[in-house]
Amino acid sequence: MKQHLNFLKLLISGMLLCWHSWGFASAWVDPSILHRLAIDSSNERLQAIQALGQSDMPGAARLLAALIESKVLVSSNGNILVTQEGKDVIDIASGDQVPLSGNEQPLMLNNRLRRAIQLSQATVALFATDASVRLSAAIRMQKEIDSSHIPTVERALQRERDGRVKDAMQIALAGMQLKSSDPQVRLSAVNMLGTSGIGDYRPALVSLLQKDGAGMFAEPDERVRRAALQAINQIDRHQSLISWAGNIFFGISLGSVLLLAALGLAITFGLMGVINMAHGELLMIGAYATYMMQALFKSWFPEWMNWYLIAALPVAFLVTALVGMAIERTVIRWLYGRPLETLLATWGISLILMQVVRSIYGAQNVEVANPSWMSGGLTVMGGLVLSYNRIAIMIFSLIVVLTVWLILNRTRLGLFVRAITLNRRMADCVGVPTGKVDMMAFGLGAGIAGLGGVALSQLGNVGPDLGRSYIVDSFMVVVLGGVGQLAGTVVAALGLGAINKLIEPFWGAVIAKIAILLLIVLFVQKRPQGLFAPKGRSVE
Repeated sequence: MKQHLNFLKLLISGMLLCWHSWGFASAWVDPSILHRLAIDSSNERLQAIQALGQSDMPGAARLLAALIESKVLVSSNGNILVTQEGKDVIDIASGDQVPLSGNEQPLMLNNRLRRAIQLSQATVALFATDASVRLSAAIRMQKEIDSSHIPTVERALQRERDGRVKDAMQIALAGMQLKSSDPQVRLSAVNMLGTSGIGDYRPALVSLLQKDGAGMFAEPDERVRRAALQAINQIDRHQSLISWAGNIFFGISLGSVLLLAALGLAITFGLMGVINMAHGELLMIGAYATYMMQALFKSWFPEWMNWYLIAALPVAFLVTALVGMAIERTVIRWLYGRPLETLLATWGISLILMQVVRSIYGAQNVEVANPSWMSGGLTVMGGLVLSYNRIAIMIFSLIVVLTVWLILNRTRLGLFVRAITLNRRMADCVGVPTGKVDMMAFGLGAGIAGLGGVALSQLGNVGPDLGRSYIVDSFMVVVLGGVGQLAGTVVAALGLGAINKLIEPFWGAVIAKIAILLLIVLFVQKRPQGLFAPKGRSVE
């Protein structure tokens, strides 16, 4: 038993020793490839790099990585050496650590060789143990219509067991088989590419239908040409579908942003009748509160940096709510029932807030980075990328809407707000503290604007003029949805966002904005109460 344990210890020690020598001892590279790589000739080195790409040895992937990182040396006797961390140098042929003689020369690469290395890394990655790495490599290979890689892809296909990776490899293989000498292989490849719907293959399929100076088609087989025309139509339909789906997604995303920006205004303007021109600056304050939380986490809690955005939500809400209540108590409480004076006063407040921010943070924009869990996107339909930050904002806006609905319909504050909205004088007569409720409701609307600022900080840079971009759109959403109507605000925000993004591809962003404004003016002329008519004596 003891002998077995000693043998096991020796075995583990040997494995660790091989691991620390960078793994080349157990993963040999073809000596002929190393010989060509050592020759000071671009053509010889190109052939060696291409051979490494067609090799399924683990050492090939490591050597390619060393080449791209400029860690490869050529000794005076033609050996290929790889530098590691510190001063360790590995002889790839033997896997042993060797001393430097001082005569080694770095292996020089030009742009042509670097591009070949990147492609070879993709082909080698087809044999990686991680399925996601193989999938990324297969997608990378789809962009390379090079028939020389057909044997490598076919060999990888024979080993592949993951369905998604296999489909991606088959599409890549079909793109390479467009130049096959067998018409049946070309026909099968064209059909596969048409089914894939990938737009990158459209130029290659169009080239099959082109004629030379003598009037001869580039593709001699008529069946392949008919299939190529059908495949082009399939790709066009699929790309059109992706475009429409993308416009709808970005329209709903824009609608979610408008909803967050307009939701607080729906309370201050819709329920309280206050034309608050400083609402955009409350969005800005929420965005700057997010920036401050990012700076705080970066300095004091760097290990929790991914969660600074969660901490910014209550901070932004509280800060903007306090600012909103201060504005209501000091200015707006004296101007109820006087809309023109309220408009002018809040416009002056907006200018003051912008100047305060410029004095503290400067006139330049500041950057608020996305947490890692909001970076990147989800690829659907073979080409449409749904960014995680926009998906998160859409979900967040729905949560905020649900929370506001619960506050207005399931809390004492909401009951008082609805009572004041229906009949302020009667509510005051039965003991509702209208002054306190006005302050709390205004603070709630301002706090929601702060949450909107948190969301906006994840879509672009934060600056003193951030709120001006959304104040007009927010008023349009509230007026179109119906003054004081939460459901109308939701429908109007999402509807305007979707319509705007659907019009933009045809008329451009400026004309789309003008067209939407004209539609709202015409709609309000026919239906002044908006989509959802308000109720109560305040309507009179």
